[in-house]
Amino acid sequence: MNSVTFNRNQIKYLVIAAMLIDHIAWAFVPMGTVLGQAMHFIGRLTGPTMAYFVGEGYRYTRNVGKYQMRLALFALISWVPFVYFEYGELPFSYAQGTITFHPMQSVIFTLFLGLTAIRLWENNRMNKAVRVIGVILLCLLSCAGDWAFMNVLGCLFVHVYRDRPRAKWTAFTLAFLVPQLLIIAVGCVSGVPAMWFQLGVLLVPLLLGFLYNGESGSKRPVHKWFFYIFYPAHLLALGILRWCV
Repeated sequence: MNSVTFNRNQIKYLVIAAMLIDHIAWAFVPMGTVLGQAMHFIGRLTGPTMAYFVGEGYRYTRNVGKYQMRLALFALISWVPFVYFEYGELPFSYAQGTITFHPMQSVIFTLFLGLTAIRLWENNRMNKAVRVIGVILLCLLSCAGDWAFMNVLGCLFVHVYRDRPRAKWTAFTLAFLVPQLLIIAVGCVSGVPAMWFQLGVLLVPLLLGFLYNGESGSKRPVHKWFFYIFYPAHLLALGILRWCV
């Protein structure tokens, strides 16, 4: 029996639902509770899966430049809702003579940097050393965003090792798992052990390796645009519920 049953569109909707569950937990469910841990565990599906699809999508998209610009545009659009959801403030705020600036960026920002890393890596006019330095700089820049360098390297590894499945899955999984293990270890040493949900990243290779059939699904525009629109919209709605209600 063939266990591969979901196309790319279906997987995307699944991980979007996981993202919503995760963000509801960040807003309203204490992290240390069993429910909070379970919701965040499920939420670890989203970032790595989207990175995988960006890395895979580089090969299939008809216009990489437009794809990159679309990610850049929606990273900018999502900045205000993301910061508001996280802090209850705008990226720039002024109160009692003090200016507050929140540079933190959303997951779309790090996906944009991941695609940029792929384009940089494929630029054969640069020698390899320059390309490696460029990827390192993109990783450093990504530290201002959600999923940080994990998304940059995740996207890049999926592309670079696209024809070597074992190397692809090993590099991709370690790009996310190793940082999460470090987060868990630091939390335990600091007396904050409630970070075990980070192991949810292990769900991603299981989901994509066994349940993804490699097909795109319907080409209707709604499937391409849904995530871009839903992402900032749900952050804004949850932010209002979190800070204003």
